[in-house]
Amino acid sequence: MEVVPRVREALTTLLGAEGVTFSPHHHPDDLHDETLHRERVEPLAVTFPRSTSDVVGIVHVARANGLPITPRGSGTGLSGGATPAAGGIVISFARMNRVLAINANDHVAVVEPGVSLRELDEALVPHGLRYPVYPGELSGSLGGNVATNAGGMRAVRHGVTRHHVIGLELVLVDGTTLRSGGPVVKSSSGYDLTQLMVGSEGTLALVTEVTLRLSPRFEHAVTVLVPFARLDDLMSVVPRVVASGLEPSILEYIDLLTMSAITRAADLELGVADDVGARTSAYLVIVLETRTREQLDSDVTALAELVDDAGALDVYVLPESAAVRLIEARERAFWVAKAAGANEILDVVVPRSRVPAFLDEAARLGSVHDAIVTGCGHVGDGNVHLSIFLDDDDRRAALLHAIFAAGLALHGQISGEHGIGRDKQGPYLALTDPVLIEVQRRLKAVFDPDGRLNPYRHLDDRPRP
Repeated sequence: MEVVPRVREALTTLLGAEGVTFSPHHHPDDLHDETLHRERVEPLAVTFPRSTSDVVGIVHVARANGLPITPRGSGTGLSGGATPAAGGIVISFARMNRVLAINANDHVAVVEPGVSLRELDEALVPHGLRYPVYPGELSGSLGGNVATNAGGMRAVRHGVTRHHVIGLELVLVDGTTLRSGGPVVKSSSGYDLTQLMVGSEGTLALVTEVTLRLSPRFEHAVTVLVPFARLDDLMSVVPRVVASGLEPSILEYIDLLTMSAITRAADLELGVADDVGARTSAYLVIVLETRTREQLDSDVTALAELVDDAGALDVYVLPESAAVRLIEARERAFWVAKAAGANEILDVVVPRSRVPAFLDEAARLGSVHDAIVTGCGHVGDGNVHLSIFLDDDDRRAALLHAIFAAGLALHGQISGEHGIGRDKQGPYLALTDPVLIEVQRRLKAVFDPDGRLNPYRHLDDRPRP
């Protein structure tokens, strides 16, 4: 029997007719993520397992027929990490979306990889708990978050995915199932495979269960909007806010062009006085959260004094409705940039103190290459999001290479939270220490010697079939 009929029969027997689609009858949404550089790639099959045993069965079918495997969460990634391999098998975790357990005493939840951030949050509300990592798209899945080590605006206080994943169930490329870590918050027991998997972009193993550390919900919160005339003044106050003990949950920089775009798209009026708006070049958005109203009021007063001393043009404590809408608008900045015709969205991360230097250099490089470079970022942890508007592919590639090199020269990294995927593979391989690349490839060879897990991205620069 030829490969295609054999695979069709095996997968249909395993999953049922409703659990798999075959080329050319896939749903288009199952064939891409939200990269700005979508490719028309046709996998042989898109599968929808409901259990770990289903995943093991799919892996055995793929292995027996020499087919590549592409894991897929909600498809909200931005770097081409979920683009299928031609003629391969996609494993979509959309139907593995159960919250398996919530332990309120230990502040731990166990979930399947297809659970979305919104679904998990709704399940945690009755327990007074939350999973505090919010990468900006609540339809994103926990499995996808693990794959990219997703971060988001709240990372300045709560960290990124890596800080909250304490255990995983994994299916290896040979179909072996194993568990790493578990519902404890510390361990000195051998190699930490859990953390190795976080951020590995589905290239080492398939995640079929995630154990998460949770946090208490805060009853009181406020959003403060602070306009600055000079970017240097804004950046100079950031380390002071971080060091103040106020522990902001969100500390965001938004340049004037981006703020205008996102508020216009959201039809949002923030109440900034005309004379202040005319002098503003950038905004700081700060969210404070505490247990009591008295403490919150005291923190807001201290924050206002701090930013005023740093040269803030004014301080606006936003009404709750406007605050919620502003954070939502900021979280949708990617979509606004995409609708405006952005050709690239970058997420370079540098040390917090080097953000001004990086932004200055990015602006200079944009001018040299006749590009528009604008953006915002999680300035509290140095993660800068830049929207690049430059149609010419060759000139844009040269600009991106230069921007990534500038970030690395400031002791930063090419990607702070979106991952390498396909989109950043070329610059990553060209600019990263060859010794580091070689060590990572040795690790890859241990887990996936035939290169079948999420191939042709990250470290894998083989020609695509």
